[in-house]
Amino acid sequence: MALSNFQGLKELDDSTIQDTIIESKKELFNLRLQKATRQSFKPHNFKHLKRKIAQLMTLQTQKEQNKN
Repeated sequence: MALSNFQGLKELDDSTIQDTIIESKKELFNLRLQKATRQSFKPHNFKHLKRKIAQLMTLQTQKEQNKN
């Protein structure tokens, strides 16, 4: 899982952005659950998911500000 490209995310519409944020947060929760139960996981995925969520939330905020 490579770091996401912000330029590629700019093309998404509002509903897709919201759905992707929800899916990414679920993935992050599952990753934390795997860590807590000492299952095998790839620790770099924490960084990737957190960055992806932050980028999507930033993009969502920018789109909301542009509408007003």
